[in-house]
Amino acid sequence: MTIATQPVSSGRVPLNADSSIDECADVAAAWVDAHVPTWWREAAERGGASAIREVRSRTEYDAWYPVFGHSGLVMPTWAPEHGGLGLTREGARAVATVLAPYNLRALNQLGLNNAAAALFSQGTEEQRRRFLPPIVTNEERWCQLFSEPGAGSDLASLATRAERDGDEWIITGQKVWSTWATDSEFAILLARTNPDKPKNRGITYFLIDLRQPGIEVRPLRQITGDVEFNEVFLDGARVPDFQRVGDIDNGWKVANATLSSERQMVAGEGSGGIGRIGGSGVTRLIKLARRLGRWDDPILRDRLVGLWVEEQMRSWTNARVRATLKAGHDAGPAASIGKVHQATLNQRIQLLATDLLGASAMAWETDRDTELTGPERYGDGLPYEVSGMLRSRANSIEGGTTEVNKNIVAERVLGLPRETDQWHGKPWREVPRA
Repeated sequence: MTIATQPVSSGRVPLNADSSIDECADVAAAWVDAHVPTWWREAAERGGASAIREVRSRTEYDAWYPVFGHSGLVMPTWAPEHGGLGLTREGARAVATVLAPYNLRALNQLGLNNAAAALFSQGTEEQRRRFLPPIVTNEERWCQLFSEPGAGSDLASLATRAERDGDEWIITGQKVWSTWATDSEFAILLARTNPDKPKNRGITYFLIDLRQPGIEVRPLRQITGDVEFNEVFLDGARVPDFQRVGDIDNGWKVANATLSSERQMVAGEGSGGIGRIGGSGVTRLIKLARRLGRWDDPILRDRLVGLWVEEQMRSWTNARVRATLKAGHDAGPAASIGKVHQATLNQRIQLLATDLLGASAMAWETDRDTELTGPERYGDGLPYEVSGMLRSRANSIEGGTTEVNKNIVAERVLGLPRETDQWHGKPWREVPRA
């Protein structure tokens, strides 16, 4: 009996680094047959992702997700002790091909990308074994506490303090624009541990439990009516020293791994599998143009095809970055290139989506008593394309502003001189701040 015909349990699938590509595909297919609900599979065969959304609510997916998480298939190249299977890149691609039709999205993106990047880069093996498996299973959800009211683009000027108290650190300060903080159990946190060092050399990187006294999360409602972003107040919150990643005062080095991964995640096809943040892709718009009878318009068709070509370019750039990350190298400036391109590209795509809708993008009926779960509706009754256009305005800010990322490209890729900074190398406490 081959491994492909063995029964697949509800736990980790029987694959490892020695499994052949055919075995990986066969076992993944057997797992899908055994554990993906029948009506989801039937919908996938009938109409792909859009048909699945019609029969699968977010609540149902969240409830089922631990089955996916414990299988090891979410992050199959990660080691088993980290929540994966230890598969080769080729084996993981075979698995991804099998899973693709069923729209099995990885949850906990800030954990899978941002927190994991720091743990793999500078964390200890004990930390990786403690935190990565519940990230994969979505049992511990993560957010990021980096930006502050006076430290956004100039993140290294942050003022949140961490003071040593035996085997713990006491955290005091304020963070803002913290995505999904209201739904998270843990956060990655940057705090100042030495105000007498230059601003980027007195910061330490922590993993903080949000379920404790001294932490208040306040939602920030955005233009779409949704709440993704939050401000977080820390007043005497505590972090065990075990949850410090990297050396004391060396958190900026750790943060760079997170920031690089974040830029890649926001740019599109990140290492954790996140897709577009904010609206439709060009393929969907082409279908919409055909449905609205506008595909015969040569000017519109030229715009759509031009954007489709740019999407392919972005995809290839991201593929190169992912290959670099998987080879154990820092994506560095290449991620910034993808981030700058994707931010403006997605905004142009979403504006074209509203152009396609015409007057329907300016006025619509809203039934607040109806649960709107289909792909055509989004948020608080907004048409999907309109919400995507509004949400896309954040693309050039989140994950590092376009201006900051252009500076990174200019200095690290093109070799242009850095802008003169009269405060460079001065102690943080002497540097003027907003």
